[in-house]
Amino acid sequence: MTPNPPDQATQPETAYEWVGGEAAVRALVDRFYDLMDLEPAYAELRALHPTTLEGSRDKLFWFLCGWLGGPQHYVERFGHPRLRARHLPFPIGIRERDQWLACMDQAMQELQLDPALVNRLRETFFNTADWMRNKGG
Repeated sequence: MTPNPPDQATQPETAYEWVGGEAAVRALVDRFYDLMDLEPAYAELRALHPTTLEGSRDKLFWFLCGWLGGPQHYVERFGHPRLRARHLPFPIGIRERDQWLACMDQAMQELQLDPALVNRLRETFFNTADWMRNKGG
């Protein structure tokens, strides 16, 4: 990624293209889950996931590809994401939301995504993660 935001004439049409396509989305998801598994700061978030993260990695990768404007891998496999409904069994509060956001932010920073894209994604990720909350605190 270039350090400066692309101008209007060269800006990719989708965030998927801006991230760098499928391989870059996979790298982002893999770094996100590696960090979740390794960093004590994400312990509550990690506790919401199964012992093995392979299924979670695949589902987030498939989802993000489509959510960012690329191939609809998740929808092809499972239908509409129904994010909130699928997350209701897990107690998600402010702490879990904030850990998810911090973990994703760290992954985006470590992969050196374009800062303009990171800012755009931060806002959208926050809105989605906040909508997932289903418990106080």
